[in-house]
Amino acid sequence: MLQVSGNVWWKSPLSYYWFLNYICTLNKWNMRRLFLSISALFFYQLLLAQVTFPTELQNENDSTVLFENLNVNEDPRLQKLVNWQIENNRKREGIDGYRVEIFFSSNLDAKQKALEKKVEFLSKYPDYNVHVLFVAPNFRVRVGDFRTKNEALKLFKEIEKDYRSAFVVKDIINFPMVKPNSYE
Repeated sequence: MLQVSGNVWWKSPLSYYWFLNYICTLNKWNMRRLFLSISALFFYQLLLAQVTFPTELQNENDSTVLFENLNVNEDPRLQKLVNWQIENNRKREGIDGYRVEIFFSSNLDAKQKALEKKVEFLSKYPDYNVHVLFVAPNFRVRVGDFRTKNEALKLFKEIEKDYRSAFVVKDIINFPMVKPNSYE
């Protein structure tokens, strides 16, 4: 190992100057080789740092064994809160969400026009739920049951050409249909 006045070469202040001088005098190709060497060492260390799981945990069939022996200790008050929330949701007959309102009117024939708008909309877009509501003094036609405003805005952009007076409103929506999960 190179010694400079009793110290290791990288601890001497002069050796830093020599090293910087050496780096600065490297030509373009030597600099590239140095950069690639340092990069290769870095990525080699990165590859060695990866964690692998034992093969018995990687099998899909054995993953259910982990959950069979799982013991969850929870506060009984937590289950009471969950039951309270479920009961309140049943009383509300819906959850907070968004709909797109395509028609509202308080004219004498507003109910008839609202029903006509409903039929017209369903003929063009049969995939969405249409709700006719009476909120005094207006009849309203609202479309969809969306959990987020972004979902409602997608429908709004789709129907914007046909329904110029449409807009997104916050509303109590029907519970979404739960799709069964297939784990196998």
